[in-house]
Amino acid sequence: MAGSPGSVDQAMKPVLFEIFGEFWNVQTRLGRGVSASVYRVSSGRASTAAVKEFQADTQSGDYGYQKERSVLEDIQGHKNIVTLYGVFTNRSQLGVATHCLLLELLDVSVSELLVRASTQSRGHSMWLVQHCARDVLEALAFLHREGYVHADLKPRNVLWSADDECFKLIDFGLSFKEGNQDVKYIQTDGYRAPEAEHQYSLAQAGMEVGGDSGCSAAVDLWSLAIVLLEMYSGIKLKDTVRTPEWKDNSAAIVDQIFASNSVVVPAIPVYHLRDLIKSMLHNNPKHRGTAEKALLSPFFSIPFGNSHDDVVLSDILEDMTEECQKYGSVVSLLIPKENPGKGQVFVEYANAGDSKEAQRLLTGRTFDGKFVVATFYPRSAYKRGYLYQTVQ
Repeated sequence: MAGSPGSVDQAMKPVLFEIFGEFWNVQTRLGRGVSASVYRVSSGRASTAAVKEFQADTQSGDYGYQKERSVLEDIQGHKNIVTLYGVFTNRSQLGVATHCLLLELLDVSVSELLVRASTQSRGHSMWLVQHCARDVLEALAFLHREGYVHADLKPRNVLWSADDECFKLIDFGLSFKEGNQDVKYIQTDGYRAPEAEHQYSLAQAGMEVGGDSGCSAAVDLWSLAIVLLEMYSGIKLKDTVRTPEWKDNSAAIVDQIFASNSVVVPAIPVYHLRDLIKSMLHNNPKHRGTAEKALLSPFFSIPFGNSHDDVVLSDILEDMTEECQKYGSVVSLLIPKENPGKGQVFVEYANAGDSKEAQRLLTGRTFDGKFVVATFYPRSAYKRGYLYQTVQ
């Protein structure tokens, strides 16, 4: 893809960023979009962070930088929203200047969790779904009180923080002040609310969207409902939400998904989650309620514990400690001999980056004929000795 004169080739990964007078090494590219790339970086002080570098000398890059910087600076301080450490301008060896955001480095995304779930042909534990739902609704309630609409809620934009033990929202490039929508194309295909879909169709046809046709905070609730339904079912719904059946009666399809899953796990009360999801999927945005109202759902009063899919599955293996140390400094390793926790291995790493790498590389491995599934476990619970009973 040819770039404009003086622009940065986004396919080329930078080696260093000079940030506030200090050089940070680029370890890997975490993602690349239309107008920006995100990198994992580390400093000589063993600090790690994420840098979002926007394309130079392009309208989309300049607009994206100004938009996201403005929104993030306005909404800082909430535990379920990514932290902006600062902004800086990077100059390449060719002298090209690019605008950058220095951000909190987060860990696994809901998108990555869904990939793992789909390979197992099952959804995630109710503990994980509940945790994600509560954290995202807390973020949305705050965002909406501040007058903002996220406008691009999807699994890739919800990330887990191992340090804070919660999910956080990222990527505010399409966000806007409610009542002042300055972006025609919002949300991502598969997570787009009906009113945003209508607006998208009008824009595609070259028709102006005027009057009161702007989207409201209700579009975020629609997107979250789809994310939660995918987490519960383990099924990507991109094709499903395009069907006439979904558009005519999404509630019936939701009922169908929950009915089939409850047969697999009949002991778990799932109807509160089902009702919460359905309440956010009304075609009329005025009937979806608010994030604050959704947080009052009885679903959040159920004390779910972690399931087998939320801890490392493995028998007691002599070489487990040695194997885990290949991915970083292991602080502690616990193999419970009885329930709760029997048949599981709990590994605590010195830093979240090593933990994520171990989670990625251990999953899919086979030890002594046993297939390993690795995921994250709340460190605070582990430290207190709370090794949850399984519910699946």
